[in-house]
Amino acid sequence: MPTDSPIPATDRSPPADHAVSELTALSPVDGRYARHGAPLRNLLSEYGLIRHRVLVEIRWLEALSKCEDITEVPPFSDAALVDLHAIADEISAADAMHIKQIESRTNHDVKAVEYFLRERCEALGNDGRSELASASAFLHFACTSEDINNLSYALMLLRARDDVLLPIMDQLIETARALAHANAARPMLARTHGQNASPTTLGKEMAVFADRLMHQREQIKNVRILGKMNGAVGNYNAHLSAYPDVNWPLVCQGFVEGLGLEFNAYTTQIEPHDFIAELFHCVMRFNTVMLDFSRDCWSYISLGYFSQRAIAGEVGSSTMPHKINPIDFENAEGNLGIANALMNHLSNKLPVSRLQRDLSDSTVLRNLGVAFAHCLVAYQSMLKGLSKLEVNAVRLAQDLDSAWEVLAEPVQTVMRRHGLADAYEQLKDFTRGRPVTEQSLHEFINSLDMPPDVRKRLLELTPALYIGYARRLAEEI
Repeated sequence: MPTDSPIPATDRSPPADHAVSELTALSPVDGRYARHGAPLRNLLSEYGLIRHRVLVEIRWLEALSKCEDITEVPPFSDAALVDLHAIADEISAADAMHIKQIESRTNHDVKAVEYFLRERCEALGNDGRSELASASAFLHFACTSEDINNLSYALMLLRARDDVLLPIMDQLIETARALAHANAARPMLARTHGQNASPTTLGKEMAVFADRLMHQREQIKNVRILGKMNGAVGNYNAHLSAYPDVNWPLVCQGFVEGLGLEFNAYTTQIEPHDFIAELFHCVMRFNTVMLDFSRDCWSYISLGYFSQRAIAGEVGSSTMPHKINPIDFENAEGNLGIANALMNHLSNKLPVSRLQRDLSDSTVLRNLGVAFAHCLVAYQSMLKGLSKLEVNAVRLAQDLDSAWEVLAEPVQTVMRRHGLADAYEQLKDFTRGRPVTEQSLHEFINSLDMPPDVRKRLLELTPALYIGYARRLAEEI
């Protein structure tokens, strides 16, 4: 390339002071899809991690003050507890930036939180509120950084699951259930291997997805979120050296459970992250069902069973004005794939650590929010797509009326019940490789040697009536 060639416009960097925006963010969940991930921003961002570290450090100091054998930290007065809790409750973005500035000097993120809290406690002392200032030396007492980190991440995941993911999962389940109930009795030609098959109802097929999603949702809800608080290698070494008469396992179990987590007694320096893998595997299975759901909806649109409600001002194709593309289902499919790929790596990586500790999990854990944000993008796209679906009853009826060959199944099954020889083979010869019409099928039925009432019942059967318990199954979901 000649030395005087201009830099292509696409390679030019924005000005150094250019704020990250929808246009400059590298990750789409912080750019194009930022609004979708907004509910996770205060939980799974760097700010969320800092907030939860502050909370854990403060709650640990409070727990020490309640331990009778640690006389150096006497029980806090009500006023001191109000001040202590206010630090955690009121942590601001400016406070988080100050902690990051401290980290730039310490080159240690958790230690920066400890120093920030000492500053706050000492400032209270300067205002005449000396209890917290006197106790500030016991901030981070006997802790390794992972005691703080694992509990912070556990709380972040607990809240992201319970407050963000589960509610939108419930919306998806209820939407599928509503589609099942509304279309419970609407007959539809099924397709196995892409070929005409025994009829079902549109509602029953929606009920299948509602049921599958409900099952995976319960698995997600039931994952035990674990935490540990046992020192540098999981043995309470520092704790015992300072206070040998304290029952530290009991104290630490009570502390962890008081945060709303379950206690993991057996760890190295880190909580092994097995529960994170379990949680992500469950979410991945939910997403896999969603992927199947989105593809089936796409296929039903392609078949004409669903049409999509036109939205004023929206453009389907840049050149074909008639098109309303199923872009919401395609967007959901793409983001579900990205989410599952990220969670698959997280699930495989996080439970593996060299000996008692290595730092490779630290950078990986910072992507929890990215994985969950792609889930949210997918779920919201799916909800949008489902909200625009309209049933094309005429198309459903047309396909059923042109598929009389599907009644070969009930005819040959009834023939077998009444002892007619080679029932399956007779129907195979009658149907395969030739068109089957209402007239030709009725001629075949009339030629059979069977009781008149049985023949009458078969003659009254149509593809639209041959739906088994589909309606009942859809109504009962």
